[in-house]
Amino acid sequence: MSEIRDKVALITGASSGIGLATAKALAATGAKVALVARSADKLEAAAKGIGPSAVAITADLTTPGASSELLDKVARKLGPVDILMANAGIYLAGDLVENDPEDIDRVLQTNIGAVFQIVRAALPGMIERGSGDILITSSVAGHQAIPWEPVYSASKHAVQSFAHGLRQQVGAQNIRVQAIAPGIVLNDLWGISDPAEIDAKAATGEGLRSEDVADAAMFMLTRPRNVTIRDLVILPRAQPI
Repeated sequence: MSEIRDKVALITGASSGIGLATAKALAATGAKVALVARSADKLEAAAKGIGPSAVAITADLTTPGASSELLDKVARKLGPVDILMANAGIYLAGDLVENDPEDIDRVLQTNIGAVFQIVRAALPGMIERGSGDILITSSVAGHQAIPWEPVYSASKHAVQSFAHGLRQQVGAQNIRVQAIAPGIVLNDLWGISDPAEIDAKAATGEGLRSEDVADAAMFMLTRPRNVTIRDLVILPRAQPI
């Protein structure tokens, strides 16, 4: 954990769920954390809850040029980014024929395009410094096609391919690219926010807490520099998949 202290971490999709839980875990180990999301009110509250080591930056990374602007803002506020967690994503289930074309585009822009762009913006600085960690939030749906969510599954398959190819490009420059792939997580993405419901489903193994995924992310980020966890699939005990 001492390797995390004083590092600058940028987390997208950080106003709730996995992103917020990981931001809290990183800050607790002494990292400086930039929380990024589209919801200004939730984001400000999240950063305030973490304390002075966290800053909130509202951004829509599907907008052209937004990723480069974001990296500049983080550098001015906290310093160059050492850890990037590309975590923002949206979910779309249902039969393709019933999916709204605009919803499909929104998923592809957020889950694929925005991930590619924020990673591309962060890489030059990491390459120049000869060090960096890129952690991409994927999904078990990126490891197998799930019939009730074909668009979402396809977006996460794209992220998996991106992470694997990029890892081989930049590994020799002391930059790690890792992907964490949760199953059902009991948070806003799945429409679950009631603490009692979260407790009940966690107790029966039906879902993961966001904090469970954050713990796994911290494990990945704190391995010795010679170690890369290429893929970590984390499922609730009773998920039938």
